[in-house]
Amino acid sequence: MKSFRADIWEENEYDYSAAYGFTPNIHAYLHDETDEDRDAMIVLPGGGYCMCVPPEGKVPAMEFYNQGMNVFVLTYTTDITMSVPLKKQPLNDVSRAVRFVRKHAEEYKIKGKKMIIVGFSAGAHVCGSLATHFDDVSDINPEYKDISNKPDGVILSYPVITTGEFTHIYSVWALLGQNAPEEEMTYFSLEKNVKENTPPCFIWQTATDDLVPVENSYLFAEALRAKKVPYAHYVFPSGFHGLSVANDDFYTGNNFDDYTMEQVMKAVDAVKEGKGINVSEERRQELIKQFSGEGMEGYKLDDSWKEDVGLWTKLAKVWISRL
Repeated sequence: MKSFRADIWEENEYDYSAAYGFTPNIHAYLHDETDEDRDAMIVLPGGGYCMCVPPEGKVPAMEFYNQGMNVFVLTYTTDITMSVPLKKQPLNDVSRAVRFVRKHAEEYKIKGKKMIIVGFSAGAHVCGSLATHFDDVSDINPEYKDISNKPDGVILSYPVITTGEFTHIYSVWALLGQNAPEEEMTYFSLEKNVKENTPPCFIWQTATDDLVPVENSYLFAEALRAKKVPYAHYVFPSGFHGLSVANDDFYTGNNFDDYTMEQVMKAVDAVKEGKGINVSEERRQELIKQFSGEGMEGYKLDDSWKEDVGLWTKLAKVWISRL
């Protein structure tokens, strides 16, 4: 396996004010034993737009790598301080990531193959934002002007979708702030923005999701159906939010590589030193406590989830093959 890290933005292209020295990047996992071109997968972890959590990075990446795909984990822009609204920056990140990977298609051995993106929770909201708004996201670099940012398929795992009644409000606050104008709230309420040219989608969630109401999945599936966009929609009977891939790696904590936490740790270090941007003292103290390990309780894992929720990647493989 060939693995490497690459920044997706060039010097002077990325100017998010609360980056604290971070640049959005991909970690690649490429097959190098043959010259065969393969379908590509870009993985976007969730984390409430506050972080990109490790269990939703390399764990699913390895699952799809083992299915034969060349896979890239995108660490996009987040804000753990919730002090500088992200606005369209994560959308711009995923748009650039798709173009970046396609620009290197020959080198990455994906030329002429499918480009799939998969997101979890808030990462799914980033993916869904590209699915619904790819045609109005331009790129500041003319080298990417003629490279499509439209995925061939989009997988939404326990997604944040709506800014309405069933929203995950903390994700919305990190993305848009607490007093966002109605225009922005509507733009990022994805069920309101599905169009006929939205790419095919695969959606899955558990009915007992304890963080993002399962209605989010239903709202988006119904919007896709209304616009006659091909989709698959699976709701499993039980399981908590954040199940990633319910396989042995997830259950044992294997492949929980923490490179997706780069921006978070840079931000936390800056906040601890009193160098946070627009960070209140209350939020500073909250972050110091959170990242000292206090008050973090794990979930109890049920082995039976491997028998149904654990099958979603196999169902997705079949779906991808039919695109």
